[in-house]
Amino acid sequence: MSETLNQAKAQAFADQMMNMINGGFLALMTSVGHRTGLFDTLAELPPATSDRIAAASGLNERYVREWLGAMVTGRIVEYNAENENYKLPREHAAVLTRAASPNNLATTAQFLPILGAVEDRIVDCFHKGGGVPYSEFPRFHEVMVEESNQTVVAGLLTNILPLVEGIEEKLREGIDVLDVGCGRGRALQLLAEKFPKSRFTGYDFSEETIAAAQSEADKKGLGNLRFAVKDVARIGESEAYHLITAFDAIHDQAQPARVLGEIARALKPEGTFLMQDIGGSSHVDRNLDDPLAPTKYTISCMHCMTVSLAQGGAGLGTMWGRETAERMLAEAGFTSVRVRQLEHDIMNYYYLATKR
Repeated sequence: MSETLNQAKAQAFADQMMNMINGGFLALMTSVGHRTGLFDTLAELPPATSDRIAAASGLNERYVREWLGAMVTGRIVEYNAENENYKLPREHAAVLTRAASPNNLATTAQFLPILGAVEDRIVDCFHKGGGVPYSEFPRFHEVMVEESNQTVVAGLLTNILPLVEGIEEKLREGIDVLDVGCGRGRALQLLAEKFPKSRFTGYDFSEETIAAAQSEADKKGLGNLRFAVKDVARIGESEAYHLITAFDAIHDQAQPARVLGEIARALKPEGTFLMQDIGGSSHVDRNLDDPLAPTKYTISCMHCMTVSLAQGGAGLGTMWGRETAERMLAEAGFTSVRVRQLEHDIMNYYYLATKR
């Protein structure tokens, strides 16, 4: 006997789906608004016509007007029909402009078009297995630099470093620090400037990002900072560093267990490994109350998991979760692991791992 269709439930779900699809398109326009600087322009202007907004932005008015249509009907920008003026409320600008860092959600919206661009490749992987390599995500590093500036660099000195007890005093005196998967090295540049007596090293597999990082460090005259292209699954150093950091870098490694083992070996006995990684549980049913869980699983499927699999790796994925992370840290040789969350960073956990 077939189950009777609950019409009210079906309609409610159809409405939910329509809102989701509408929100997806609005998020795409949010990315456009961020990349073109339209949100920043609107935040600085008094209520203005599309002509004035386009002129102030140096953009084509016809495209600006159509974009504004999406923003108005999406209840992001306010519109006065009498004088055809548009206004971005201050409360909205607080989470949509570059001045709003680290609260700028428009930065995160850029991931939608980036991931959408590889949809065909991901669909192929569903049928054939394998993965999509880093080279297929041309803007990913660029956006990650923006995201890292908001979540890591902006809060590094005030929120993140204080998690490691006594570390600031040690940094002032002079210690050796390694950042694994350093990208363009903005966090290390900040630390190298702040603590000139300490010595900083950044490793990443990307020749392009390391070249950019070293160039920026050289321009700033940071003689206590060096970058190198290295497979962090083969660090090959023993008890060399007082502090090792990894910001959003472990879960998409091809060999995360080996990377953690190499980090443990490279850390001095009294040192600390500070790992920022995506917050969540290893069990899907425990993530039901996480409002960002669908975003995290999608990013995992369409980037973090697939780039690992493309290297013949473990495909651990963004949502490897706290339980798996703590187990793998223990297996790597860390005897103590503490987990913290920070108010300015709603996406991540911070793991403090030691060998003593």
